[in-house]
Amino acid sequence: MKTEKFKSITIPLMSVIILTLMIGLTSCTRKIYFLVSSVVPAAQGSITVKSDKNNNYIVQLTISNLASIERLQPPKNSYVVWIESDGENARNVGKVVSSNNLKVSFETVSSFKPTKVLITAEEDEQALYPGTMVVLTTGRF
Repeated sequence: MKTEKFKSITIPLMSVIILTLMIGLTSCTRKIYFLVSSVVPAAQGSITVKSDKNNNYIVQLTISNLASIERLQPPKNSYVVWIESDGENARNVGKVVSSNNLKVSFETVSSFKPTKVLITAEEDEQALYPGTMVVLTTGRF
């Protein structure tokens, strides 16, 4: 009698735990922090990467204390976001615009799994390759 009662409680409980773990693992969001910048030392931020139901990757950036692009030495025209993936060159995925309150957010969807994200200051926002003025970068993740 006690064994049957134990099974009747345990099986549904285990099912709920397994279902919760499966949902949690499939919708995990990774949070990665940018390394300290030598170009804009006060800038700091983080990136979250999660996969969607189509096996794409949603990449969201949040940055604070990002100086206006004109204040850089030498001044540039735009901050460009680049995503690297294993075995691929960095790809230009858009530009970020700094604002008066020094806070920036940016979101993009990528079909390839990001392994590194960097932001450069560029003359041309449609550059094909990252320039030498790397403002923020992550390590490999």
